Amino acid sequence: MQLLGEVLLKEKLIEEDKLKIGLKRQKEIGKRLGEVLLAEGLITDEKLAYGLSCQLGIPLLTAEGLMKVDKSAMELIPEFFAREYHCMAFGKDGDNLHVVLVDPEDIVVIDNLHKITAHQIVISIAPQLIIDEAIEKHYKELRTTGEVSEALSGMDFIISSDGREIDDIDVNKLKAELDEAPIVKLVNLIISEAIKSRATDIHIEPLFDALLIRYRIDGALQEIMTAPQKSSMAIISRVKIMANLNIAERRLPQDGRISIKTPEREVDVRVSVLPTVRGEKIVMRLLDKKGFEFTLANLGFENDMLHIFRKWIAMPYGMIIVSGPTGSGKSTTLHAALKAVQNEEDNIVTVEDPVEYQIDKINQVATNDSIGLTFGTTLRHILRQDPDKVLIGEIRDQETADIAVKFSLTGHLVFTTLHANDAPSTITRLLDIGMPRYLTGSVTNLIMAQRLVRTICSACKYEYEATPEQINALKMNPDKYKGAKFSRGKGCVRCRNTGNYGRTALFELMEMKLPIRRVIFEGKNEDDLRLEAIKMGMVTLREAGIRKALAGQVSAEEILKKTVNED
Repeated sequence: MQLLGEVLLKEKLIEEDKLKIGLKRQKEIGKRLGEVLLAEGLITDEKLAYGLSCQLGIPLLTAEGLMKVDKSAMELIPEFFAREYHCMAFGKDGDNLHVVLVDPEDIVVIDNLHKITAHQIVISIAPQLIIDEAIEKHYKELRTTGEVSEALSGMDFIISSDGREIDDIDVNKLKAELDEAPIVKLVNLIISEAIKSRATDIHIEPLFDALLIRYRIDGALQEIMTAPQKSSMAIISRVKIMANLNIAERRLPQDGRISIKTPEREVDVRVSVLPTVRGEKIVMRLLDKKGFEFTLANLGFENDMLHIFRKWIAMPYGMIIVSGPTGSGKSTTLHAALKAVQNEEDNIVTVEDPVEYQIDKINQVATNDSIGLTFGTTLRHILRQDPDKVLIGEIRDQETADIAVKFSLTGHLVFTTLHANDAPSTITRLLDIGMPRYLTGSVTNLIMAQRLVRTICSACKYEYEATPEQINALKMNPDKYKGAKFSRGKGCVRCRNTGNYGRTALFELMEMKLPIRRVIFEGKNEDDLRLEAIKMGMVTLREAGIRKALAGQVSAEEILKKTVNED
């Protein structure tokens, strides 16, 4: 059998000078070469695993290879042992238990596995990161399944003869039942797992024969679990109680809030209840109230776009509008902008519904329509608060738009958002609200449309040559981009087999230069405005997406899904 160092050199996994350093260090401390190379940072986990696989003739597993495992085999190894020694069972065949290890030469661990499981151990190898992520995913699913089963087993539900919940509810009796441990534990589990999974929304949806729980992770809904249909009334009622809603009212929509505090963080949950033909559906929006960590540099701006944005937010007055659909990151961008312009000399005030991010030394007001604290009322009073810069959470109507314009005309810098498809259509939306053309063109400094797109999972990312169909669909010049490289994710444990992990933003910046203002003043249509903006150098959302696809950050499929061609 070849020595490990020889294999690593032969497979070009390490440079000769680095190997010599590792061998010298090995003689000094007496450990195995692989451990030394890793400890000294001379080789990566992935390369070492591949080298050991070649040397020992042991199968090498990838992240996608551990995406699905035999849960009955996995249960044979206790979780504490799997985490301590970075090993996991993923299948069994008769008396043979298939186990993936970081170190296939650790005889002590292999012998202990044999004693613990009473099976013959068949070894595979994988990098430690891949094994640890698989352990985290699969053992968490095992615990969650067990906790759900335990909670449901402790519940007793009354069902009418036709299979539907009875309409006449003894509210006091129901409240008492909902305060019992099983239902409390189950609802807490649904929310806590959502927080751990980086979910932004929880959907609890009644089906014909079950209750479906889905999380929105990185902008896409993913099915997490289903509960029996008979449990739906108890789960929904428990959430209502937590949000201080009326559990007896099942015919009308309701809105509420839950505040959750853990040792690590504080989360504000906005609860929306909507009656459907199959029962009530609940959507919970999770807002993490930890310190605001975003900056303009880590939002996804290209260098040229970041330069433009910084230029306009440094202006002393005028209006900056960020547009896009709900959940496109508009508020995050504007709060990052406020942090960038914040200084000791300016008084910055925000009016929001709700306050999603709390930033020190910025005066933030949360509106409350039920007591008359509306956007309009708050903004009129802010005029007496000597503001320098103002953030208006959203321009919703003509009253809010008129006040925003007055702020802009009287020496204030205004940041705000609007729901529109792209930058040029934002002008159309402002005109539709009732803003005069001459004011729309004169007070606005910058309009920026944005979208959030999923980034490719780094653990399972691979590169390929763009197909003619993709180039044609993206309206790219086939001569210029022939042989261009795109990337996508295969799907693995880390990304829940989606191929995507995390999000970044696409931006479309329309600077309100004189030719563009002239188009607005002359009453030309949206298409004329778009053509003039492109002529003046505006990069469209589709073009911004293509840039990120060619840079290997985002898949071509994601760009096609989230943007449209403007021609």
